[in-house]
Amino acid sequence: MPGGVAGAACRAACVKGSAKGLDGLGTAACRPKMAETTSPLNIPLILELTKRDFVERFAGSSLGAVWAFIWPLVNLVIYIVIFSQIMGARLPGHSNAYSYGVYLTAGLIPWTAFAGTLSRSSQVFLEKRNLISKIRLSLPALLLFVSLAESVTFAITMGFFFIFLLATGFPLNSHLILLPFIYFLQQMLAFGLGLLFATFMVFIRDLKEVVGILLQLWFWMTPIVYVKDILPEPVKTVMIYNPAYAFIESYQRLFVFQQFPEWMVLG
Repeated sequence: MPGGVAGAACRAACVKGSAKGLDGLGTAACRPKMAETTSPLNIPLILELTKRDFVERFAGSSLGAVWAFIWPLVNLVIYIVIFSQIMGARLPGHSNAYSYGVYLTAGLIPWTAFAGTLSRSSQVFLEKRNLISKIRLSLPALLLFVSLAESVTFAITMGFFFIFLLATGFPLNSHLILLPFIYFLQQMLAFGLGLLFATFMVFIRDLKEVVGILLQLWFWMTPIVYVKDILPEPVKTVMIYNPAYAFIESYQRLFVFQQFPEWMVLG
């Protein structure tokens, strides 16, 4: 029994140390046990990495994790209040003063989560190479902590968004129950592309800059700050082949147009 307790304590220390990037993980006392007992899908480690990633974004600041709530609130004020009230932007065919701001926000919130997941996932193997060499963990599973961390920010921002919609009396509908499903699909896409780029980035470091450029171009090729109707007909025809358009338009349909997503496009 004492030996089992000691072994459990050693394994816990190894997992905690690996999440912190400590060298103690490589000690002879821990390494063999970890190799034999740790599952390739190391859920405790992934959750610890997620927690640390979220906390370390604001490490050293006086308000700490409170900034995780301040930034989404500031962004919503910019997207909705400034664009709709100060700049007077309007969504064609809608009389509600907040319609364009809601349209813009409904596209920007998921895009931010998608782009953040893809961009950061593509760099995981390089940033966590010391961890990879010390602990038995499925390489694709390592990307999960990035998606989980981005999901926390997404949930916080979306929570503020719903509060605003309720406060202003903007119409909501039962279709919004589909939000988790659409979000899951977009994160699966970000995960797959992130894994692809992460694999090649080990050999081609310049891909980090290429990914940033591609995401910038991809953003402006997707109807987020503008509506699809202003595009030329040939562009509209090929828009259905833009994966980001599929899920961005789904959010806009749910929030702004009170409609179900186009399942053929989303599929």
